Parts: sequence; structure tokens; C-alpha cells
Amino acid sequence: MPDQVVAWLRELGASRIEHPGGTLLAHLVRVRDLLGSWGARPALQRAGLCHALYGTDGFASALLPLDRRAEPAAVIGVEAEEIVYLYAACDRAASYPSLADREAAFRDRFTGRVHSPAVSLRRDLAELSAANELDLARTDPAFRAAWGAELPALFGSFRPVLSEPAWRECQAVLGG
Repeated sequence: MPDQVVAWLRELGASRIEHPGGTLLAHLVRVRDLLGSWGARPALQRAGLCHALYGTDGFASALLPLDRRAEPAAVIGVEAEEIVYLYAACDRAASYPSLADREAAFRDRFTGRVHSPAVSLRRDLAELSAANELDLARTDPAFRAAWGAELPALFGSFRPVLSEPAWRECQAVLGG
């Protein structure tokens, strides 16, 4: 299935969109691989591979509009698509500061709705966010210069919901 998903992403144009470290497709594959190296379950790895489908709070280019959510659900599975949506919908300024809190307030940037996702989804969001940002910190000196000093505090706040392998990677890449 991973090769089929990569081929689908290529059809959607991910290999033609510039992104730090090469193309969007190259970044998506690296994020999936990093999640896999942490022992993430297959659904989270597939979400990592497709995390930019609808654009994100930090990357406006979208491969699909939201009204086509059924298509990725059929390709990568409902669970993985739910994680992709959560990641894309995350209003980072409003949601990241309390992501690890028991009653975390999550603001959906598409709808404006505020809710508290299940702990398992907040863990997935933290893992995916860490994999994404760590890949950028490794591949893009400009990103690292702009955001590298803030990332240790961000991931420190995520610590209660990050896996041990993800936390070790944060420390290895960012210091601490």
C-alpha cells in the first residue's frame, strides 16, 4: 500500500511542489519514514505520508479540497484520514500551547470549532507535528534559523504526549 499511496500523491502533484529539502513528496516520505523509525502504527505512518493533503497552518498549498475527504479515506483508511484532517485543521497558535493538557482546547482553523480531541488523537498530532518540524529543522537551514530556538520549548510542552523515541529524536536534533 505505501507505494500506491506515493503514486497517488504523485498524481495529485506532490512531486511538483517545492518544499524545504526538495519537493513536498520527498518531505512527506521523510516524515512517514521518521514516524516509522519511532515505531508508529501504520495508520499514523500513512497520515504522516499524507499530512499536507488539505494544506496546514504552516503550509498553505493543498493537494485536495476538504470536500473530497472521502477519497483519501478510501486510499489510506478512515483512521489515517482523521489524523490528516486534525493536523491540517490545527490552528497552531490556539492549539499547540495546551496540546498535552487533559482538557486541551483544539481550535479547528477551517470551522472555528473548539473542542478537546481524545488523548490518542492529541498523541498522534504531537508525534506528527514533531516528525514534520524535525524534518524541516534537518533539511532547511532557514527554517532552523527562524524556528530552531522555539522548537525545544514547544516539544517540551508536548512531552507528556510524545513517545519516548520521538522525544529522544527531538533532543538529538535540537539539543537538550
